[in-house]
This record gives sequence, structure tokens and C-alpha cells, in this order.
Amino acid sequence: MAKSSRKNQQSRDARERLRLEREAAARKAKLRGRLMVGGALVAVLAIAAGVGIYASKSGSSAADDSTESSGKPFVQPANTSGKDGVVVPYGKADAKDVVSIWLDPRCPYCAGVEIGLGKTLKEQAGAGTYRVEYHFATFLDKALGGGKGSKRALNALGAAVNESPDKFMDYLQVLYKNHPEKETDDKFGSTSTLLDLADQVPGLRTPTFNKAVKELTYMPWVDKVSKTFYESGKKGTPEVDINGKPVNVLSGKGIDSITGDEFKQLVADSVKK
Repeated sequence: MAKSSRKNQQSRDARERLRLEREAAARKAKLRGRLMVGGALVAVLAIAAGVGIYASKSGSSAADDSTESSGKPFVQPANTSGKDGVVVPYGKADAKDVVSIWLDPRCPYCAGVEIGLGKTLKEQAGAGTYRVEYHFATFLDKALGGGKGSKRALNALGAAVNESPDKFMDYLQVLYKNHPEKETDDKFGSTSTLLDLADQVPGLRTPTFNKAVKELTYMPWVDKVSKTFYESGKKGTPEVDINGKPVNVLSGKGIDSITGDEFKQLVADSVKK
């Protein structure tokens, strides 16, 4: 091959490699989203060893008080536990083993975990196999450049657990099954949307529930729950711990979790140790 032809081929090969690299980078950016605030990346999707989490780098300042809680009295939802009721438990209080879960209402990977494992968690906790303790974060509202969906959805979840633990579990499933495809969509920032979705849980739409969602009754509680997440040292959501030890419940296939049977085995193996 002539020297000029080789150079031309090398140039074409270099351009093709560059094109492929750019396409790969674009696909990666589309997958994780570009969670930018003022040009600074404050939340990133980390994918390592098949585990995806939303990690907040905004520090404790991201947990500053919501303007929507200003002037409101603190009201702790019924059926919550811990100081100021920042934990939402489900199952028998005296269960030997505990599965702890950290979620942000706007996090799509959290949706994958709850959609994939919520039924199993409810069944096993209800049977006394373990107790589930839900913890929540709301950092995506700030990390995504503003929004109200994480906090307003958590306020509505507070109103649901105030009705009953079962209604909370069912409403959590409904919210995540109707999760916006893009976390940048502040769908849950609409109280009318949250109320409409509550229609899917029989008996949830009581006057007390409706009022709490519309008037944001539990926003001071939401702020305490959010602050507790930052103080916990957790790096992001979702996170699942079994008796205090983190376990991977993501399948590595998009936002999907492992199966319910796989989780049962994971629990069985973990509690033996």
C-alpha cells in the first residue's frame, strides 16, 4: 500500500475510533443523566460492579429547611419510629432481623428496587421473617437544579403512613410504578398528581390524608427525615442493609433489582453469618 494511502486509512481509522468513543460517551451520559446545578455536578450516577447509586456531593447544605415548611408546626406521622419519627417501619417490632432501605422518591434506581422487591418485602416482613425500616432522602430536588417532587412525595408518604403501615406500603408501590421516566421530570411536585395516584390505594383518600397532602402538613417532618439522611453518612440512594450490612440488590440490568427469590436467598445467607 502506498504511503499516502496508509496515512489516509490511518486518518479514517482514527476518525472512526473518535466517533465510536463519542457515541459511547453520549450513551453513558444519557444513562446517568447530567445532574447539574449552576454548571457544577452535584449528583452523579455511579455504576461499579453492577451497583448504581445516586450520590450527592452537595453536603449537609442540601438539607437546609424547605420554604414550604416555614411556619408550620412539627407533626409526626403515626406509625413512625425513632427520634421525631424519621423511620417508617413495617413488620413486627420484635423481629430479630432488620432490612433497612434508603430511598429518594425521585430516584429511578429506587423505583427499580421498590417495584422489584416491594411485594417480597411486604410479604416477608408481614410474616415476621424480618422488620423493614424505610429511610428517605430528598437530595434530588436540589441536585437536579430545583424542584419539589422528592419532598412533596415524602410528605404524601407521611400522610399515608399516618393512615396505616399497609397503606404506606401500597402507596409507595403506586408512586414508584408511576415514576416519571426521567428524574428531571418533577412529576411528584404536583399535589394533584399525588392525590390522583392515591386513588389506586383503596381507602387511602380520607379527609385527613387529602388535607395533609394539599396543605403539606408533614413538611417539617420531611425536613427532619432529610437531615437525618445527611447525618447518617450514607452516600446515596438506593441502599439496602441487612442487619446493618450493605448488600447489592441491583441486577446490573438498567434500573432493575434482583428478583424476589434472589432477595430471599440473600436474606437467608446474610442472617446466617
